[in-house]
Amino acid sequence: MLISTMNDLPGYEIEEVYGEVFGLTVRSRNVGSQIGASLKSMVGGELKGMTKMLAEGRAHATERLVEEAEGKGANAIVAFRFDTSELGTTWTEICAYGTAVRARKL
Repeated sequence: MLISTMNDLPGYEIEEVYGEVFGLTVRSRNVGSQIGASLKSMVGGELKGMTKMLAEGRAHATERLVEEAEGKGANAIVAFRFDTSELGTTWTEICAYGTAVRARKL
């Protein structure tokens, strides 16, 4: 699956547009990482547990995005983006989205 943040694909012709596709996951932080993050935020620095959780969430959301696009018959996704939001105090929603297309190499 070819995935691009651009609206077109240089060297390819978009033959068909299948429409919007997205992959969604909601992640919950564990109590230990919350306490560690709270303490770390007092002194500054990277919150490695949170970084790992978000990276894994993005990968999972992207996998779901690709599955949905393949299910529609697409071989590429254009205008690819991520969106994240907090749900309450412990949940993070991660959404990968874009437009599923069938592209042909020129």
